[in-house]
Amino acid sequence: MYVISLDLGTSGFRSQLIDLEKQETVKTVITMGHPLPGGNVMDHLDFAMGTGTDVAHGLIIETVKEILEKFDVEPEKIQRIAVCGNPIQLSLFQNMEIRDLAYAGENKQASLGVKDVKRDARIFPANEIFADIYPMDNCEIVIPPAIKHEIGADALAMMLETDFIHQAEPCLVTDYGTNAEMALKIGERIITASAAAGPAIEGQGIACGMLAGPGAISDINVENGHWRLTVLDETMTSGKGPLVDPVSGETIEEGDLVPKGITGTGVISTMALAIKEGIIEKLPQLPNRKLILGEGIVITDQDVEEVGKAIGAIRAAHMTLMVESGLKYEDLRYSYMSGATGTYVDADKARHIGSVPGFSRGIIQFGNTSIGLARKIAIDVSKLDEVIAVAKKIHADHLMMATSDTFKDIYVCELSTWQQGMPAEMYAQMLEMYGIPVFPQDLEKVEIERRVSRDIDDVGYLGLDIVKDIGITLEAPVEKCILCHECVEECPEDALEIIEENGARIVNIDSQHCLGTSCRRCVTICPEQTMNHSLLKIKEE
Repeated sequence: MYVISLDLGTSGFRSQLIDLEKQETVKTVITMGHPLPGGNVMDHLDFAMGTGTDVAHGLIIETVKEILEKFDVEPEKIQRIAVCGNPIQLSLFQNMEIRDLAYAGENKQASLGVKDVKRDARIFPANEIFADIYPMDNCEIVIPPAIKHEIGADALAMMLETDFIHQAEPCLVTDYGTNAEMALKIGERIITASAAAGPAIEGQGIACGMLAGPGAISDINVENGHWRLTVLDETMTSGKGPLVDPVSGETIEEGDLVPKGITGTGVISTMALAIKEGIIEKLPQLPNRKLILGEGIVITDQDVEEVGKAIGAIRAAHMTLMVESGLKYEDLRYSYMSGATGTYVDADKARHIGSVPGFSRGIIQFGNTSIGLARKIAIDVSKLDEVIAVAKKIHADHLMMATSDTFKDIYVCELSTWQQGMPAEMYAQMLEMYGIPVFPQDLEKVEIERRVSRDIDDVGYLGLDIVKDIGITLEAPVEKCILCHECVEECPEDALEIIEENGARIVNIDSQHCLGTSCRRCVTICPEQTMNHSLLKIKEE
């Protein structure tokens, strides 16, 4: 018999097939993208609210089905699937209420009749949601609890799978992703928050960006005056890439691995080195408006701005947690980094540009804690009782960044720095004007400990399988379409086409590659205003 651990991430899904008797990993399957249009949880939430939760649920279930088929085991041999993720992903997976997650105000929630929606732990038959597409008669699905409706199983995982929960000194933990979950522990008090960092933190929304996967540039280091690229291989292990001159684009020496693109950690390294080496004299201006890391791999001024939005949001959220909690900056002992970005990033470079506090005296890097917790529960379902007990003991305060004036003030300073090159002296003056304690200087040396070499440390004896193209198409009628194809030409991801079927004009949209709410260029460019995403349905093959 087998069990499956499943992490429903905002930028993609990760899953493992585990031999229950031997308790060893057989195979790991990951997707290079999310089936819902958009690059962050707010995009996904907006899509589900606008197009329909049934469509969003269908996209997620169809994608999970693809993952299950990649494991190539008979459905009746799957005994259990344990699923982790943030509240939005888990709610859509289960086809639950999401309106309470879309509206923060209690009065608004009460008017909708969705106040105090429970997201407790659940165990239910897999056929409750998979019966029509992938029957599993002997399988149960296990969902860990949320602490509060905003604080999901992924946040719980980052606290439990690290030793954050047991630390006596003040510490910070962050699960880095398009929606960066974080928590600050001061004594027995835990304050949680999240920052909608956006897709750049994981390499999306960048001209040559990609998620962490084979061929991705994950780190860069100076070697003999040039830049040595670190590239992920087929097992997601860091390997030697080419040596390049980032200004001229010349390849000085070939490496063992050929880069295909750059992931979020590589972008962080690029920014940190460009600033430290003086290549960037004033943000966001690059020499000749670009850095060249390989054939077709270019970082632009616009990419710098996108990175700044992501790093700025995370840094502003970190600082807001400390300011609002009353913690003195210098009292922060440890910063935990989890997730793919937390694993592969050079922690010293990360603190240099602010994605982890530079004054934290210790930095500890973990892997994918969400799939780690799911794995433990999948193997031994009694572990769920322990998770529930811990969740009940965590008296977490949740800080909403959307309603925090402190966050807004700090984020304005961050954007001014990244987009307009505001000097550090003026940043400090702005903080004083807002009544916010000025940030201390980065420590020269800190303790850095990397606990794992890969975000998923054990991919199994059958290795890693990647679903590069989820391949689900959304369709909607475009009755007034005049076949000008301006929408097709305007789409930055080549994600749509206009076709004619039985005399009707229809738009087909690749759900994985559509940028969703953050784009909608096809809607605004249409001269007949016929493009309506609320009409989208999953196209039957």
